[in-house]
Amino acid sequence: MNILSPAYKLYKAWLKRQIKNGIETVQHLGIILDGNRRFAREKGLDVWMGHQFGAAKINAVLDWCWEAGIKIVTIYSFSTENFSRSLQEVAEIMKIAMQKFEEILTNPKIHSREVRVKAIGRVQELPKSVQESIARAEEATKHYNNHFLNVAIGYGGRAELVDAFRNIASLIEQGQIEPSEVTERTIEQFLYTSGIPDPDLIIRTSGEERLSGFLLWQSAYSELYFADVFWPEFREIDLLRAIRTYQRRQRRFGS
Repeated sequence: MNILSPAYKLYKAWLKRQIKNGIETVQHLGIILDGNRRFAREKGLDVWMGHQFGAAKINAVLDWCWEAGIKIVTIYSFSTENFSRSLQEVAEIMKIAMQKFEEILTNPKIHSREVRVKAIGRVQELPKSVQESIARAEEATKHYNNHFLNVAIGYGGRAELVDAFRNIASLIEQGQIEPSEVTERTIEQFLYTSGIPDPDLIIRTSGEERLSGFLLWQSAYSELYFADVFWPEFREIDLLRAIRTYQRRQRRFGS
């Protein structure tokens, strides 16, 4: 369905009305940005061009999220496993990441909507230039509390748990806490997402149906939605469909 067609516009308006009438609202949305490389191959482009198209899609999707009343968005942009890709592809992705974090400094929508930006993952393993851009973006938005954008970069769910357990083990070794005192709350305090509510809904694009290590601890009771479109082709109606599906589900949290 062409996004400029009257049928698309009518369908989008209908979805928005349905969501507006829904009881449950997504407060924290996680998105696994998948399919950039396959999108590029289908278009006969170099794979790194797919990442360019994918990065360009982020701003539009964030606008849709804020307009839908979603307060927190966490995007999975680069995993620890992605470092094993070709040196050229990783270098291009890091270049794009640096550009996107630098854009935050002058992005009027980030500041008008008061979006706090935070990178989660093993940021110290990223190139120095990317680390510096992240630091500038975080510093420029640190006082905002209206919306939150978490960028999982150099991120792995298992790595996150390893880092949390190492920090807790260090406290035990120092005698600051007893092993018997370790609870779920203790672990949550040492996750990269400490202080952030767990995601209500996680969307993965490209048709793949797995989390690939994304927010392993935090997603225990998240609703999952798998979209068949590649990330660069993700449309507002795809987001609205996911929210509508979420609202139609009954969350039991194990009860």
